[in-house]
Amino acid sequence: MNGGWKFQGQKLVYSAINPLINSLIKLGVTPNFITFMGLIFNILASIIFIAGVEKGSRGDHRYIGWACATILLGGLMDMIDGRLARVGKQESRYGAMFDSVLDRYSEMIMFLGICYYLIGYSYFLSSLFAFIGMIGSIMVSYTRARAEGLGLKMGDVGFMQRPERILLVGISGVTCGVTSHFIGSEYKILVDWLPFPLFETITIFTFPIFILAVFANMTAISRLLAARQMLQNP
Repeated sequence: MNGGWKFQGQKLVYSAINPLINSLIKLGVTPNFITFMGLIFNILASIIFIAGVEKGSRGDHRYIGWACATILLGGLMDMIDGRLARVGKQESRYGAMFDSVLDRYSEMIMFLGICYYLIGYSYFLSSLFAFIGMIGSIMVSYTRARAEGLGLKMGDVGFMQRPERILLVGISGVTCGVTSHFIGSEYKILVDWLPFPLFETITIFTFPIFILAVFANMTAISRLLAARQMLQNP
């Protein structure tokens, strides 16, 4: 089920970017360059988050929106580089390693910006979940790499893989920025039994981070358990 909708989504994206891929091949652009650009976009996104604390205000969610739009551009680079490598027949073992290493750097830099922003405006619980989400993201990648080093297939095990994480963070942040523009940054729903708002505008961004933290770690654990089953029942 998971693989089915993901495959259909990839087909739609690939059909949209194929003209761009063909143009990049004609221009001689390499997949490694596109991978590097993905890293640059994530560094830029982190800088925007940091600027949101240093130059903005607590209620100015435009920084979240622009940072997450930049994250989505970085995620697009991650799709383009692999497609470019396959279509342009530029696949290599070093290219695969280069892609994996820079993807990890990109994601950790993204979380650095998110944590800086949330801590800077005293969203301490949300910053904790962002950090837990970062741990889960590392472990999702590590469990796959370690399992595949033992000859096991892990690509389809678990839900919260890198594309899902990037889409969740990117779309929720852009939605938060846009929504804040229309309903205001200080919109809150208060209930007596909670010491903090049940909902406020930034919840549109922070609640998905909580979801990411839970499901990324669940994905890592499910891969560990799947590996145990595969090794015990070869």
